[in-house]
Amino acid sequence: MAQIDPETLRARMRETWEQAAGPWGRRAQRIREWGMPVSEAMLDGLALRGGERVLELAAGPGDTGFMAAERIGPGGVLISSDGAEAMVQLARERAAQAGLSNVELRRLELEWIDLPAASVDAILCRWGIMLTVDPAAAAREMRRVLRPGGRAALAVWDRPELNPWAMIPSGAMISLGHLAPPDADEPGMFALAAPGALEELLSQAGFLEVTVRAVGLTRRYASLQEYVEETAEVSPQFSAVWRELGCEQRAQVTERIGAAAAPHTAADGSLELPGSSLVALALA
Repeated sequence: MAQIDPETLRARMRETWEQAAGPWGRRAQRIREWGMPVSEAMLDGLALRGGERVLELAAGPGDTGFMAAERIGPGGVLISSDGAEAMVQLARERAAQAGLSNVELRRLELEWIDLPAASVDAILCRWGIMLTVDPAAAAREMRRVLRPGGRAALAVWDRPELNPWAMIPSGAMISLGHLAPPDADEPGMFALAAPGALEELLSQAGFLEVTVRAVGLTRRYASLQEYVEETAEVSPQFSAVWRELGCEQRAQVTERIGAAAAPHTAADGSLELPGSSLVALALA
């Protein structure tokens, strides 16, 4: 497969997340709920203190950062940022709804963070760095903007086989010929899932005392239909294909998903799908 120009790839991914902001806004509470074990592990690891200046990158709806804003109190500042302007606007609306007054909203790119060197005390980045074209550049930028002794907490997805909630829908699409297998040379949710990959990335960027541990989570659905509907709304790759399918094709995809999800389906039709995220903590 011909390699895509990095700038073209960046533009394509940015547009994907601009379009995803609406669906993510509608499902924000669900995303907050199933992501809570990872958010809590990141924040507990940072041990935030009142008055600190915290940067959240690839914030999406902003939930992990908003939890940080509560911990650092009115004397601290959270910079909630995302590379997609629509996501920044979504976070702005949700911060206002939550009554948070210590939040600055900005559009920032992970690979070139538009902040001065040594200007923040802590960094949060949940499920963002593996989606960048140049994760090494993003890691170096994080290290650059952290003050000496500052802390970083990053989360990436663990190995595919530990995340059936994600693999089952995409596997159904691939098996039916609606979707090509992922290109290993492009950014993706499992780009940093290999054992040791995240530790090596952060260590090479100059971080110290890097630790990585797996954090489990569960995605629960009342029915197969609910699972498929949520996936079709919040997964950009799945939804792009789903929109183009006819009724019969959608039924085939749903049937294939149901068969693969059978081990995680209860007698009443509800589903409990496990997942695993890697959470890294590191010092500047």
